[in-house]
Amino acid sequence: MGTRLKVLRTFKALHRTRMTVFKDDDRALTAARLKINEEFKKNKNETSEENIQQMIKMSRSVETILRENVLQAEHVGENKIVLRPRESLFLENVPYSDTPRKKA
Repeated sequence: MGTRLKVLRTFKALHRTRMTVFKDDDRALTAARLKINEEFKKNKNETSEENIQQMIKMSRSVETILRENVLQAEHVGENKIVLRPRESLFLENVPYSDTPRKKA
């Protein structure tokens, strides 16, 4: 697969993740869009294959962190915050065990 195609796929994946993670938050959606576009434009003339691969790897890491670690919260009162977790953030509730489970 060509480098240009990899960069484009990474760019699109970041924007799809941004749309999911910051759903219904126009301010965060705009800020994330501007930052993503700024970083890609800043490096659009990069020709070193090694540097491009490092930047793609970094972009994928950022996309994973956003998808797995960012949680939306909304102030609804003086001392109240409502959390809006995405379905993908829920984990299986596994009871504690002194002996570790074998990974499948």
